[in-house]
Amino acid sequence: MIQSYDLYLPTHLVFGKGRVSELGNLIKGYGKKVLLTYGGGFVKRIGLYDTVKQILTDAGCDIFELSGIAPNPKIESVRAGVEICKKEGIEFIVSIGGGSTLDCSKAISCGALYDGDPWDLVIHNDRIGRHLPIFDVITLAATGSEYDGGGVITNEETKEKLSVGGCYPVASILDPEYTFTVPANQTAAGISDILSHTFEQYIVAEGSMISDGFCESMLKTVMHFGPIALKDPTNFEARGEVLAASSFGCCGLLGLGRTPSPWPCHGIEHEVSAWYDITHGVGLRDQGTDEL
Repeated sequence: MIQSYDLYLPTHLVFGKGRVSELGNLIKGYGKKVLLTYGGGFVKRIGLYDTVKQILTDAGCDIFELSGIAPNPKIESVRAGVEICKKEGIEFIVSIGGGSTLDCSKAISCGALYDGDPWDLVIHNDRIGRHLPIFDVITLAATGSEYDGGGVITNEETKEKLSVGGCYPVASILDPEYTFTVPANQTAAGISDILSHTFEQYIVAEGSMISDGFCESMLKTVMHFGPIALKDPTNFEARGEVLAASSFGCCGLLGLGRTPSPWPCHGIEHEVSAWYDITHGVGLRDQGTDEL
């Protein structure tokens, strides 16, 4: 039987080929001092870094950068980003890359307007207040962070990997072409993450017909187009369908009117990767997502 629910989705999704060109219009009115966050060399190899930097320059922005954000983003990167934000008076953040970069950026945006250590906000989500606006360009179909308010941060010192919430992006740009050169192993790990998001909300005590349909459509989409994307990485339709599906994994739509999921598979994976820093999607796959 359908359960009570609340659904709040304030993020503007901008999907399609070449739509990064609209970033300049999206950021209007949010200030001029921007923190550009990214991981390693991938965004530079595919030309996204240069494209976004030029757009921000043309918009008259003062650009500050935080690079080197790792998969399973670490609290040290959050602290470094928060320090830049406070020192330079950053007004908004632009994240380019995958879900790890965006998760880290969400924690930075919250920590930038908090007086204490940003790890406090991971331990005590109730202390999160105001946060800096975030915009992102996603390059990996996996976490769904582009359409939800949460992120996951790792503390290697305490061996904890925990969620920080309360920070939806203002706008997320999704161009399937930026996922064409994602390696097969990372593509497969992302698919496992999407499947796990769906199964963990589908297999619960009570549901509703409408969210049954959402979950079943997600599974059919990813199971059909995932193998095509792996076999033919530049297939726009396959990459696009998987990327579109990934956005809805954790936004609340799949759990609409359902018994809240305890997220056991994600909870187990977070404990494992907090200790061994494994790829998130691989940790989920090894619990049996593929077999399900």
